[in-house]
Amino acid sequence: MKKGFIALAILTLLTLMTGTAFSADVAKIGVISFETVLKQSSAGKVMQSELKAHWNKLKEKLETEKKRIDEMALAFEREKLVLSPEKQRNREREIRDQYGDLKKTSADYTADMRIMEAKRVNQMQKEVFKIVNELGKKEGYLMILERKIGGVIYAPDHVDITESVINAYNKSFSKK
Repeated sequence: MKKGFIALAILTLLTLMTGTAFSADVAKIGVISFETVLKQSSAGKVMQSELKAHWNKLKEKLETEKKRIDEMALAFEREKLVLSPEKQRNREREIRDQYGDLKKTSADYTADMRIMEAKRVNQMQKEVFKIVNELGKKEGYLMILERKIGGVIYAPDHVDITESVINAYNKSFSKK
């Protein structure tokens, strides 16, 4: 009886263990690279070209202003000998102030560009993550990680769904 009970316990234990092993679901996991989506998608390329065009306009304004101040400084150097010491100090201060204003304006433009870029990237990120959610539900993914933010050190190419996300994002962008 004791041997029969032990045999039954072992048989039950083996049945439970093999049942668990064979019933395990295969986890479908995907990885995307938002940086690649940003660089290769239609929306990302449009955003980058718009930001670059805007920056070039601001840069052109700065260069025009610098050229004007440089010409003012050059004219001052030519007239310096005929000006009174008080007028010399005033013009030097004025030129120095204008260079300082130019430097401040340049820093402001740079900060504004960073803010504008961050807003655009955040908006794009929301759109991409929405598409990733839809793609994940549609294709039955258990989890989709972002390559850099998700702390992914290694992922084989077959789990990288970046191209699928780019294609879906390009389709949604072309509808806008």
